[in-house]
Amino acid sequence: MNILAIETSCDETSASVISNGLDVKSLVISSQIPIHAKFFGVVPELASRAHIENINPVIAKTLSDAKISFNDFTKKIDAIAFTVGPGLAGALLVGSVVAKSLASVYRKPLIPVNHLEGHIYSTFIENKSLKPPFLALIISGGHTELIIVEDFGRYKILGGTRDDAVGEAFDKAAKMLGLSYPGGPIIDEKSSRGNPSAIKFTRPYLKGSWDFSFSGIKTSLLNYLKANPIKSGQHLNDICASFRMAIAETLNFKAFEAAKEFNLKKVVLGGGASSNSLIRYMFLENGKKNKIKVFIPSPIYCTDNAAMIGSCAYLKQKKCGLSYSSFQLKSNPSLLLSNW
Repeated sequence: MNILAIETSCDETSASVISNGLDVKSLVISSQIPIHAKFFGVVPELASRAHIENINPVIAKTLSDAKISFNDFTKKIDAIAFTVGPGLAGALLVGSVVAKSLASVYRKPLIPVNHLEGHIYSTFIENKSLKPPFLALIISGGHTELIIVEDFGRYKILGGTRDDAVGEAFDKAAKMLGLSYPGGPIIDEKSSRGNPSAIKFTRPYLKGSWDFSFSGIKTSLLNYLKANPIKSGQHLNDICASFRMAIAETLNFKAFEAAKEFNLKKVVLGGGASSNSLIRYMFLENGKKNKIKVFIPSPIYCTDNAAMIGSCAYLKQKKCGLSYSSFQLKSNPSLLLSNW
């Protein structure tokens, strides 16, 4: 089954052709980082306009890379999947309108996909034998969620962030440090030359809860900088390394405590912050120590991408079919994770 998937939840315009949920025939991602960098965050109106400009060329290239033309679209594409939410209202609307237009013209069924589910199932693209149950940790610019995936499409939400998401914390830290946007990659790069034990930032473990809170780490950094202005490149590297370590240790503590508590032997990461080199390393090492198998997508599948939407769509149609109500197909910026 060949699915054309479309992802426009935030600031990446992406399309992919994926076969049977695992074989990525093509994947195109158009990033808007240069547009939003000067504002140090995503500007919703600018994101929507960029999606409008990018969506048609992105889909055309995706089909071309998969050796599919619009003339043989009907024969080679079986369904169209798109991100229905959560995300920015205008950005979601662009993807929704395009998906519905193509479905109408070529008489193809539509599969609505929750963006969070896309991150959960992004690991399946490279791990064909992976099956529930497992613990999923979604860490990105807008989300930090800890979820038990009991079965395909059946979830138990343990906790989420009470304030800043992981990626947001990195972005705000980078701004305080005078670095560029997005903050995660540049902090990760500078941390590789720093001492992670140089500064003791707070670890908000929130024992007794599965929630997260990263505003305290951010405040701890702000207070440190007020008392200790950056005096050298090495000092900056040490601050970055210490800040990164505080976040990585917090995520590891919560995830592995939950895995032990609920007797889960598999942990799956997803979302843009899963690309962070220390987070990846620590999860893999702690997985070995605790005899828990850890699955982390390749960086290209950590970011917002349409391949993960197509992979999830394939799994969803296997369980739910290809018929969805108009309500289910309506984009929803505040869409919650729910069972199929």
